[in-house]
Amino acid sequence: MPHDSEKRRHEILDRMRRRRRDFHRYPETGWAEFRTTAVIADALEPLGWTLRLADEYICPDDVMGRAADPEEEKARAVRQGANPAAVAKLGEYTGLCAELDTGADGPVTALRFDIDCVDVTEASDDEHLPAREGFASVNPGRMHSCGHDGHAAIGIALAEMLSIEETRAALGGKIRLLFQPAEEGVRGGYAMSRAGVADDADNFIALHLGLGRPTGDVCGGIGGFLCTEKIDAVFRGISAHSGGEPHKGRNALLGAATAALNLHAIAPHSDGTTRINVGVMQAGDGRNVIAQNALLKIETRGETDDLKTYVSDRTAEVLEGAARMYGLSLSVTLQGAANTAESTPELAALVAEIARTTPGVNKISERGHMPGSDDAAWLMKRVQDNGGRAVYIGVGADTSAGHHNDRFDFDETAMDIALEVLYRTVRRLHG
Repeated sequence: MPHDSEKRRHEILDRMRRRRRDFHRYPETGWAEFRTTAVIADALEPLGWTLRLADEYICPDDVMGRAADPEEEKARAVRQGANPAAVAKLGEYTGLCAELDTGADGPVTALRFDIDCVDVTEASDDEHLPAREGFASVNPGRMHSCGHDGHAAIGIALAEMLSIEETRAALGGKIRLLFQPAEEGVRGGYAMSRAGVADDADNFIALHLGLGRPTGDVCGGIGGFLCTEKIDAVFRGISAHSGGEPHKGRNALLGAATAALNLHAIAPHSDGTTRINVGVMQAGDGRNVIAQNALLKIETRGETDDLKTYVSDRTAEVLEGAARMYGLSLSVTLQGAANTAESTPELAALVAEIARTTPGVNKISERGHMPGSDDAAWLMKRVQDNGGRAVYIGVGADTSAGHHNDRFDFDETAMDIALEVLYRTVRRLHG
């Protein structure tokens, strides 16, 4: 690479780190990523990429688990330094698609970068590097404790790398970057996939930093994602004085408690992995009041669609039985969902081959297993069903704590490796 191009590359890496820390300082929960979306748009528009904002393609009927107030979140975004003009262009939804059409023959490759944070309050003591160096979250109850700040910064840096004049001139086909909202709680991937933003893709690539792998470890293709559903169950009863007229009440708290215990008693299935978890139970108004309302936040998982259905069906039976037992009404709302997917072996092998010659990589595997869920699986499956190839790359990163922990931070040199693997893969596919 010529000297001036190498200089620009180092400038891109420096900006990537600064952007990652900026995103980390101002985290935004799912469907509220207005500042993040505006910053991404401001960075990509001068590069000549064609931008489509989410309101142009997201169908409201496909959106799950959205509780954000757009106007309130936009005002916060501007207060926290977003370009007001960029924020003003945004509609009800967050995220965007950016496309580079080279004008030459070649494939279509879509790459997905998730941009939302986790609902966690970040550690604030000096033992925690982001706090010590001044880029810890300023938004209480919101924290980038899964690495999506790094993913968003890598996506922008990839666009900058591909926009270097001599690189761009050597490319063919179309390259599309999907900056996806609301991965946490698996709420955004379904809406993106249903929008058709990757339907014409010959190749689809998603990536995640960390995943319990150390810096220098790259997995070309991860699969085995667990199918999952996230549901809210609301029990409604009748309040009454617990001492004077307890017989007139219908106790929603007891119904929810009964359901919680019995949900965790759902038998595992002999055909494969299943999971059930009640993560939240909220109920009651006072010590001497029969609880009128109760909320359970539940997630189910299964290794296959059939296993997910098994857990979901048993969950419905338990909830309905608990409601009948205590004379309660019950409403259940789907807040998020993801399917399973496998990386296409051919594309995973190509990524592994590229990783072998990428600086900083010292361990390579072609296939890995995901013990959790990711809604990129919706996009992977959609592309594969349309005849394309899909891959989910794992890029190791040393971390200070586990994902979703309030002390989470990752080794930023892993971003350099991730960027280089993506850049070289796109060059191989399009050049």
